[in-house]
Amino acid sequence: MNIRLEKKENCIATLSIEVPAETVTKERHQVIKAFMSQAKIPGFRPGKAPKAVIEKRHGEDISAEVENRLFQSSIQQALKENEEVEVLNVKNPQNVAHSADGTFSFDTELILSPEFELPEYKGLEIEIPKVEVTEEIIDENLEQLQQRFADYQDIEDRALEDGDLAVIDFTGTVDGKPLDEVGGEQAKPLASNEGYWIRIEDEAFFPGFTDELVGCKVDNEKEIKISLPEDFPIEALRGQEAIFAVKVTGMKTETLPELNDEFAEKIDPGKTLEEVKELIREDLKMQQSRKVEEFKINAVLAKLHENIEFELPEDFIAAETQGQADSMVQEGMQSGMSEEDIAERQEELFAGAQERAKNNLKTNFLLQKIAAAEEIKVDNNAVLQRITTMAKQAKQPVKKYMKQIQKDGTLSNVRQNMLFSNAIDFLLEHASISEVEPKPEETEEN
Repeated sequence: MNIRLEKKENCIATLSIEVPAETVTKERHQVIKAFMSQAKIPGFRPGKAPKAVIEKRHGEDISAEVENRLFQSSIQQALKENEEVEVLNVKNPQNVAHSADGTFSFDTELILSPEFELPEYKGLEIEIPKVEVTEEIIDENLEQLQQRFADYQDIEDRALEDGDLAVIDFTGTVDGKPLDEVGGEQAKPLASNEGYWIRIEDEAFFPGFTDELVGCKVDNEKEIKISLPEDFPIEALRGQEAIFAVKVTGMKTETLPELNDEFAEKIDPGKTLEEVKELIREDLKMQQSRKVEEFKINAVLAKLHENIEFELPEDFIAAETQGQADSMVQEGMQSGMSEEDIAERQEELFAGAQERAKNNLKTNFLLQKIAAAEEIKVDNNAVLQRITTMAKQAKQPVKKYMKQIQKDGTLSNVRQNMLFSNAIDFLLEHASISEVEPKPEETEEN
């Protein structure tokens, strides 16, 4: 057998194979023999029809089966002779030819795993924000709980003051056009509302917005002009002047319940205030712990990415980009974007999806190679436990769920994701992790 493999750019190789005539003849004889044993032809007992009759009746099917067997066996042989090449996918054969001398030849394209030398991945230095559950944070959470049980009274004998709650109807425009007409579906909440509650404080709605409401009474109307900043989240509205036509329809004061054991009883019957505080503390610790672990993972992968670049298979990028684009469209629609908004931002969404796709693929190839280098494995019992958990979440019997994920190919993804998770754990175990004071935006998030 004549085999020629030529590597090209972007993780592609072309494989050209020529199968000797005697191999083709032998394979054809085997196929015809199989057809003779199974074919049912009128006038002949099963398996007794002459070879010439079988070939005449099933000639096309025989030739197709011969080619298919030769494709599989010769490609297998080619990959065995080129074990150093890690093949991810084999495309359909092309330039298929039967020569006059009886030889059979074809070309096919191989998708290869990227070739690269692993960067140093042990001892990666990463910094994580120092987190602490302070009394101030606990008090903020208690205040949020207080507001859930707050009592509201109408204001009838005075105008609005700082700290009050105003109930307003409003419409917002830019150059006389409704905000959602200019800014799309994302701007719809800003375009109009009725019965909207807003606290009279500096940062409510837009900076300076509620300052204009101080001194107003019920049925007062005002026109409030707001200059939208250049970094406003909705691109079409950046740097624009928005005009809000506002009518005050109600004014209220808020009375928070006193922080005592009676209040704690409302939140969690049978608990004292100190016990509720402790529950809040433990819940916050768990939340922060999850955030820190997520931060560690992102940080160690980012550090790993910094140290290496390599080519990725274009076919894999295309498939992953499509998956990411579908997810981003779904996320957009769930956040209120219309089909028109998505169509307008198609190029932007595609670029973002492609960036995500390349990042994900790069991560996966790196983790796979690290797992191989460190002989990281996935225990079968651990896989079974994961599948059992997934089956319970899907509310299906484990055996039925197992058959389903074997059929649709999800099982291999489960094992692969667990392998990647184990590789990440290895990176974190061998990383040099230091705590630093959080940046202001991280402090606000916590």
